[in-house]
Amino acid sequence: ARMYEIFPADRVARGSDVRPLPPGAVLTPRWRDDTTTLESYMTRHHLAGVMVLQHGRIRLQRYAPGFGPEQRWTSFSVAKSVTSALLGIALQQGDIRGLDDTLDTYIPQLRHSAYAGVTVQQLLTMTSGVRWNEDYADPHSDVAQMYRSACENGQPHVVSYLAKLPRAYPAGTQWNYNTAETDLLGILVQRATGKSLASFLSQTIWKPYGMVSDAYWLKDECDGSDTGGSGLSATLADYARIGQFMLDGGRVEGRPVIADAWLHGALHRQQDVDSPG
Repeated sequence: ARMYEIFPADRVARGSDVRPLPPGAVLTPRWRDDTTTLESYMTRHHLAGVMVLQHGRIRLQRYAPGFGPEQRWTSFSVAKSVTSALLGIALQQGDIRGLDDTLDTYIPQLRHSAYAGVTVQQLLTMTSGVRWNEDYADPHSDVAQMYRSACENGQPHVVSYLAKLPRAYPAGTQWNYNTAETDLLGILVQRATGKSLASFLSQTIWKPYGMVSDAYWLKDECDGSDTGGSGLSATLADYARIGQFMLDGGRVEGRPVIADAWLHGALHRQQDVDSPG
């Protein structure tokens, strides 16, 4: 809950107007075993908060003891969806020209790496084909080593680390879950827009859509860029508003802010991930 106070972070400023989340018909969850309650479920699974919206109305809102509506919780990979949406907004605004652009167009440091010919679309779908090991139990995996590597030439960890990795498959042919690639997506958005993820999020969603509280985004120690693959801290109600924003079709006051090409891709199957359902 307090990661943004412990580690360097950028503030995602809220605006003066707040989008209301009015109450709806009370929802009472039931389990088939007749003994589980929402409280026991939350305790067993260590949940800090649960909120259910339907048609923009709160049908259920519950917090764990010691946690409340004004406190923030740090998302890890849920932040990936926000970073991805920000790319869709940058595409709509023309900061990114197209999903077929190659990454070295925006990040020249990748020009002589395995990522040079990888497209924005392939980065979005984690199909770069570059070798990567995301085994959290392996201390020698790439995901364990990347943030421990030394800072090089003022570049963020992800750029200097990924630039050295070899290719494992042709680009676009194999899906491989890769947090670093969404970190890289965040760098792409920041380079293309000239803004931090926190600032761009504040400008395009947080203020205009009417989030109730400031959020925070953790920063890379090497260059101060925000880490796109994780580290966004927000209140439960504002996470719910992010969901409602997407259910509204990525619109603010009826105006689309996310490119149609991104929305179409987000709502359709892209790649086999070897996980039925």
